[in-house]
Amino acid sequence: MKIKKYLLALLLSSSAFLMAGSLGAQEMPEEVAAATEAVEEAAAEAVEIVTSAAAAVASGDEMAGDYLALLENQGEYAYAFDFFTTSMLWTVIAAALVFIMHLGFATLEAGLTQSKNTVNILFKNVFIIAIGIISYAVIGFNTHYPGDFNGWFSIGSMIGDLNADGGDTFGYGGVGLAMTGYGDFIFQAMFAATAATIVSGAVAERVKLGSFMIFATLLVGLAYPVVGSWHWGGGWLGGLNGGNGFKDFAGSAVVHAFGGFAALACVMLLGPRAGKYVDGKIKPILGHSMPLATIGVFLLFLGWFGFNGGSVLSADPTYVGLVFTTTALAACAGALASIFVSWTFLKKPDLSMALNGILAGLVGITANADIVSPMGSIIIGLIAGVIVVFSIIFFDKIKIDDPVGAISVHGVCGIWGILACALFDVTDSGFTLVGQLIGVLAVGAAAFIFSIIVFGILKATIGIRVSPEEEAEGLDIGEHGQEAYPDFAPSSR
Repeated sequence: MKIKKYLLALLLSSSAFLMAGSLGAQEMPEEVAAATEAVEEAAAEAVEIVTSAAAAVASGDEMAGDYLALLENQGEYAYAFDFFTTSMLWTVIAAALVFIMHLGFATLEAGLTQSKNTVNILFKNVFIIAIGIISYAVIGFNTHYPGDFNGWFSIGSMIGDLNADGGDTFGYGGVGLAMTGYGDFIFQAMFAATAATIVSGAVAERVKLGSFMIFATLLVGLAYPVVGSWHWGGGWLGGLNGGNGFKDFAGSAVVHAFGGFAALACVMLLGPRAGKYVDGKIKPILGHSMPLATIGVFLLFLGWFGFNGGSVLSADPTYVGLVFTTTALAACAGALASIFVSWTFLKKPDLSMALNGILAGLVGITANADIVSPMGSIIIGLIAGVIVVFSIIFFDKIKIDDPVGAISVHGVCGIWGILACALFDVTDSGFTLVGQLIGVLAVGAAAFIFSIIVFGILKATIGIRVSPEEEAEGLDIGEHGQEAYPDFAPSSR
């Protein structure tokens, strides 16, 4: 900036004067005299510019063009401008991290399913992020955060019509929210598609593409924003017991349990994959790429720092640091617990269980990352890691075929994360098991009922399952006419 440059010139001129003084009465060489004269002129110019800039700032002249003028233009918000700017930057970085999670879901689902369905898995994930962001802009955002409504239901309009800031930096939520309307939108939009992604993994390898696309559009564009508004949009859950009746910091219920219960409904209507349960026995259908699955989980782990850390809704160093720490500890504890339990009961160290243990810990800490201690987060993660192993085994025994364990990871561990808010809260906020249970069951029931109705209508009309021939051949060929790995396909010659 100009002023900084001229302040430097002042400093240099002062040094020159001191040097000149040290020469005493001695006659200075011509070169030194010339340099001193130049510095004196620069100093005089600097003083003049600094003085005029200060006057410009004082008068509100935007032509001052430096940071002081920028601050002056913020008026009553000037004191908070630096924090606001940093918070806004952190919000969009967090949004980018959550976006990476969708790549994680895609690679995880692809890795845990058969190679003949890889194109189908990837295509669904491409569609989900595209329809998720667009539908959230058109209707979802201003349904999710309606402001003034009856507490249960409201249909919003296009982003920019109601809640967007329209270019007014502080007009959206004031200093307290520390973000613009558009910043809030892009962060929340990355959340919106997650619910449908959870369902995608659970119904993999046998669902009709067209039916799934219709269902995902309605789930993301309508059901998720409405249910989310109950808690985050000023609805009845947010006001339960005077605002202290239900806690869900970043979405163990609103995002994960919602997606998990929706997945359960869809799987029940869809039925298991062919050959999964034969003669009363469980036949494993192995995923084709554990490296892909592992990469996917680590991408999800990375993205979760944005998922939880961004939910602070500012760059408050106290809470961002705490949330990062509790998130990491819970994930690692979940991995260790699932490794130990699966090794003990399955008699071998199962990588897929270890991966789901990481995710279980992450889901479990999502509701409470800002109110628990580091030790509390470890305990939450350990319990989540145990729960997920037995949950996956349980659903397999009752013939609920979930290729990626999404129902257990997101649905069951989402419930655990919500209940943990009441058990491990160190802030004495007054959250109770009853209030937490009411909230998560309400969210889960809404997701389940909505999915039963919509997926049931699709089943009765256009169908939701591919033919046995398509399932045997693979959805890549049947639905897309493409192969994920053509160079490795058996030769026809």
